Amino acid sequence: MEGLRVRLLPPMTGSPAWNMAVDEALLRTVGQGRARPTLRFHRWQPPALSVGRFQSLGGQVRLEILQAEGIGLVRRPTGGRAVLHGDEVTYAVILPEAVGLPRSVTAAYRILSRGLAEGLRLLGITPEFLQPTAKPASSGAGASSLCFEAPSWYELAAQGKKLVGSAQLRRFGGLLQHGSLPLRIDRAQVARLVAGTHQGVLQAATSLEEVLGRPVPFEEGAAALQEGFARALGWRLEPGNLTGEEAQLARRLEVAKYATPAWTWDGMEPAEEEAAGHG
Repeated sequence: MEGLRVRLLPPMTGSPAWNMAVDEALLRTVGQGRARPTLRFHRWQPPALSVGRFQSLGGQVRLEILQAEGIGLVRRPTGGRAVLHGDEVTYAVILPEAVGLPRSVTAAYRILSRGLAEGLRLLGITPEFLQPTAKPASSGAGASSLCFEAPSWYELAAQGKKLVGSAQLRRFGGLLQHGSLPLRIDRAQVARLVAGTHQGVLQAATSLEEVLGRPVPFEEGAAALQEGFARALGWRLEPGNLTGEEAQLARRLEVAKYATPAWTWDGMEPAEEEAAGHG
């Protein structure tokens, strides 16, 4: 991947549905060769709880508390478990399959995680690659519904605690990997929002503030990850923007898919013509 030309989008702040719609729009255009490989960083307004593509919400999310505290809810196109997005840097890497990443999800994670790890080093953190002795169960009694309580292969930790959570999707001829680098963690808030959790939740997770002992602004965290991808993977980052096609497609996906109760609660895909705006 040395020398790969990658479009770097400016930092965005968007609604939960818009953020996920943009990620899918980019996956479609990059995967189908209508746009270059892309790296982006974004924020959430309002803060939101995102759940994995196949995660059941039955009895897990306290909807009345989300509404009372102004927290959004969205289902990601990727798998995994619930993540509270607030004070964090969210990143997304979108690549065409033709770029030559390994077919193995774990192997692809391992390569892309080099960029994340280098970004953490630039912040003064010694990253650790999580390599569980066995894959954690994805469901069942006693299984946590929270992403940051479930260490996964080749995700990144610091001081023995999970620091970066990521998820991956291959579809439309492309690869999307997106994830969260917490600037700080409000464990009490997570406990209020997710059923079955308690004040001691997320003790296996950490944040930049806890590791570095100081508040870290979004801009500093995003800049470090950006430089980390460039250095570790040899990418040539070239500033760019969403194309008109991508912005229009994202708006359609936001309305037809990510903002709908059918998708959010039941994971029901809209008709392809409606989602992509064809016909």
